[in-house]
Amino acid sequence: MSDTFKTIAKFQYSTEAQIIKGRLESEGIPVFLSDNFTIDTDPLVSNAIGGVKLKVYVEDALKAQHILDTIEKYSVDDEGNAITCANCNSKHVAMFSTITDFKSFFSFVVGFISGTLPFYAKEKYRCETCHTEFDIK
Repeated sequence: MSDTFKTIAKFQYSTEAQIIKGRLESEGIPVFLSDNFTIDTDPLVSNAIGGVKLKVYVEDALKAQHILDTIEKYSVDDEGNAITCANCNSKHVAMFSTITDFKSFFSFVVGFISGTLPFYAKEKYRCETCHTEFDIK
């Protein structure tokens, strides 16, 4: 086996990289993460150092890239079916944060400090095709 690694993906946080690492290792591909401890220590430096790098041996890079390409990057429901946009029927739907202004951020911080979160987290979705925001009922 070669000792040469190739970076096949970069992630802002190590938790995202750990999920993909587990998927690749389950397929028998050895994986190495770099800069994950630095970003775990101080997440604000993630953009400055280029994120967490997911590396594999050069001879496994093509297989690993193929596995990465097969992973669905959009939201699914509880049964594993792709969520479709209510407006344009696109399957390019992703969940997004509902903390968008100072009032919602302040409420989140107060709830976090007082230990009352999370009682209820509102799931909002946005279609990447038509930019429609909607809830799942």
